Amino acid sequence: MHIVKATYLISSPALDGCPKPDRPEFAFIGRSNVGKSSLINMITGMKQLAKTSSTPGKTQLINHFLVESRDNERAKLDSWYLVDLPGYGFAKVSVGQRKKWEKMIEQYLKGRTTLLNTFILIDARHEPQRIDLEFINRLGEWGIPFSIVFTKSDKETQKVVSAHVQQFKDALLNTWEALPEVFVTSAEKGRGRAAILKSISEIKHTAA
Repeated sequence: MHIVKATYLISSPALDGCPKPDRPEFAFIGRSNVGKSSLINMITGMKQLAKTSSTPGKTQLINHFLVESRDNERAKLDSWYLVDLPGYGFAKVSVGQRKKWEKMIEQYLKGRTTLLNTFILIDARHEPQRIDLEFINRLGEWGIPFSIVFTKSDKETQKVVSAHVQQFKDALLNTWEALPEVFVTSAEKGRGRAAILKSISEIKHTAA
């Protein structure tokens, strides 16, 4: 897949404020400070598309980006939505605000009819975290299709990253019979970009 153009569209505080569900949609979500904005910018090839911040919890709304792409140079132009969702976890916000975010995220994931896949971002520098495993199990309960994206793989040695990825897979197999698609990425080095775009393209064609 070749990204031709990606533009910010709208930020919504609730599902009913999202754009009309008229094209395929792919969402990205993860624990606060997992490197979500950097990954989105890397995938789209636009360094300033999603706003990056060192402050956890910066994303507070459902952010839609319109992406135009081609599967190859001769293919027709296609368009889809890329969605940046608020992070979950240790963001320094009130309990009330956190519950509001959780409700917003749940309503979006369960109610967005054109959502084809959700990419769950996991920090490759750490051993399996309970909050990530719990969120993934919740998606299973809701019947939401998802893939797992390990971020910041360049921040640790390959040996450590591989060990953490395997530990996470092993932890998932305690509650899952089969594992979802898994990607290991680095926003700085561009690692994993082609594989994720290929997956998005395949999912779109399967759903068409």
